[in-house]
Amino acid sequence: QVQLVESGGGLVQPGGSLRLSCVASGSIFRIYAWDWYRQAPGKQRELVAGIAISGMTNYADFVKGRFTISRNNAKNTMYLQMNSLKPEDTAVYYCNRRQGPLPWGQGTQVTVSS
Repeated sequence: QVQLVESGGGLVQPGGSLRLSCVASGSIFRIYAWDWYRQAPGKQRELVAGIAISGMTNYADFVKGRFTISRNNAKNTMYLQMNSLKPEDTAVYYCNRRQGPLPWGQGTQVTVSS
């Protein structure tokens, strides 16, 4: 069974950077599009960024120009490079595949605060 493991979160100052990783253990990673989501307390989970099988990327308006999504199919891993972080980026970040979503992983907490 495929398991999703997110990592790389932490506490950073506004304007700082983090690099998140999503490992899909047991997945045929390369044949799926993958997405990053986030969920802040009291809010719904929202799409942050996505990457297609081709490598084509898409981003929510609120992260365009600041975040970069990438993938390494050989490692069954997806990344989210987050720069110029803002307090409103504070959330738990999750990954999942676009088609046939898997059970959600634990997510990784990102806290942006001074």
